[in-house]
Amino acid sequence: MSSAATGDARQSLDLAVIGNCSIASLIDLRARHVFTCLPRLDGDPVFCSLLGGGDTGYFDVELAGYARSTQQYLRNTAIVETRLEALDGAAVRIVDFCPRFRQFDRMFRPTMIVRTVEVASGRPRIRVRLRPRARYGEGQFAVRRGSHHIRYVGETLDLRLTTDASLDYVLEERWFALEDTLTLVLGTDESIAESVGGLGARFLAATTDYWRDWVRTLAVPFEWQREVVRAAITLKLCSYEDTGAIVAALTTSIPEAPGSARNWDYRYCWVRDSLFTVKALNRLGATRTMESYLRFIVNVAADAKDYALQPLYGISGESTVEERIATALDGYRGMGPVRVGNAAWRQRQNDAYGAVVLSAMQAFYDERLRERAGIEALRQLTVLGEHAWALHAEPDAGLWEFRTRSEVHTFSSAMCWAALDRLAHLHAHFGEPDASLWRERAEAARKYVLEHGWNASLGSFVDVPGGTGADASLLLLPEIGLVPYDDPRFLGTLALIERRLKRDGFIARYDRADDFGVPTVAFNVCTFWYINALAGAGRVGEARELFETMLARCNHVGLLSEDLDPATGELWGNFPQTYSLVGIINAAMRLSRPWESAL
Repeated sequence: MSSAATGDARQSLDLAVIGNCSIASLIDLRARHVFTCLPRLDGDPVFCSLLGGGDTGYFDVELAGYARSTQQYLRNTAIVETRLEALDGAAVRIVDFCPRFRQFDRMFRPTMIVRTVEVASGRPRIRVRLRPRARYGEGQFAVRRGSHHIRYVGETLDLRLTTDASLDYVLEERWFALEDTLTLVLGTDESIAESVGGLGARFLAATTDYWRDWVRTLAVPFEWQREVVRAAITLKLCSYEDTGAIVAALTTSIPEAPGSARNWDYRYCWVRDSLFTVKALNRLGATRTMESYLRFIVNVAADAKDYALQPLYGISGESTVEERIATALDGYRGMGPVRVGNAAWRQRQNDAYGAVVLSAMQAFYDERLRERAGIEALRQLTVLGEHAWALHAEPDAGLWEFRTRSEVHTFSSAMCWAALDRLAHLHAHFGEPDASLWRERAEAARKYVLEHGWNASLGSFVDVPGGTGADASLLLLPEIGLVPYDDPRFLGTLALIERRLKRDGFIARYDRADDFGVPTVAFNVCTFWYINALAGAGRVGEARELFETMLARCNHVGLLSEDLDPATGELWGNFPQTYSLVGIINAAMRLSRPWESAL
């Protein structure tokens, strides 16, 4: 999958992502690194031009006489290849990646970006520009020249560019004729004790092998394999392997809609979002992410008072991620504010307890795991279950994180039921004497949802008990097992959502005004939930058609953001969004013809 571009495409979400589960970098169609947080996924963006800040905060290779570009991933990898072509036919091939492979009996994933530049045709002239910033655009790096490297000295982070290009040309941003392949290695301030070109070639080969071997382990569907593989690799890049956390997206403050001020920082670990990511990768057979994430969530829960869960955490388990405005950046396309941190950590979101229990379930039964979860893990989950029981009919901010109102939300109550239901199963599985207690609690919570979340006059489940609002999250009620897809109550809910939330075929989150008014965009994961609901309700032809439409809305390398303008098809919201990538995987797995159909 590739795309051609002419002119300046830097103000769109036509971005590719490289990474290694420690860091990640977003690259535009002209091979400019525009958003790169170091030294980890939620760090200070040393390249921040995606969010403004003037002509700085990026790393690019310019081609004299630039006319067009094409960009693609090397097959089944997280390695990006960009071809820049000039008006006179000269062209360069740029390859970008973050090293990731096994070395010395452990995974090697350094804070490092490797970039190679080679002649593709003609006699190209290029210049290299590396302009990092610090403190979200406020600060600069002091530049120091070494013998074969350039140091960028910051207040809390020092970077080193090691290269076989002319240091003068790089420092002075001078145009020069490209003759031989250049290698540029940007990382922490550590020396490289070998040929930089040799290191780049060795790391490229090893990283290519790693990703292709990983992809070979995936249990992909027969149809849409390329799209599923790309989504799976990108989900993997959104995991922070050092702790097991999974970020909701790799960016902050890309607005949900133009000028909406719905600009949020998603570079943190949401308990709910992580559930969807873990389950999607599990369906593909990639269970290590689940194992790492469960270690993460057990640690953060153990640190909390009485095991009370927050909706989100920092990626090393920080409970506090205070929200502030980065004033030096004017925002994506000038649409600020740029937020750092997310005040939702202070909220109560009761569905979190169901999310954790559902995330853990496979660990109790999967024989492939090195060590299945046992009775001690059940005891830890049981403490969370006590919260689910206590809160199943209590108000919260809800799945959509309303900031100015707190109500009992039908979906939150349903997720508390899911926690209680699975705990009843687990207690029975282990022969625990209180299995009947958990079953009684689960039945009571289910009765509450079915009675209070149901609006008889509308013939539908609604957003809050006693309310009339449509809520796309209710499309998940069969997915978590509360009601079957053919239940008349669910079919009524599906019909209400179609009447109220459809936007040119795509699905919005809800229809009540929130802190910023009524949402105007479709939320991509809601459309995928709708696709699955259509299939579950027997409307498979409609589901396949809409799924193909959603795939056509992916960007040039197969990635999706959080939101979609239904009228224009333009992507908005933080990028790449794990929810949306999960949607691709789940819909493909549900809708694909079986492998046997082609054999």
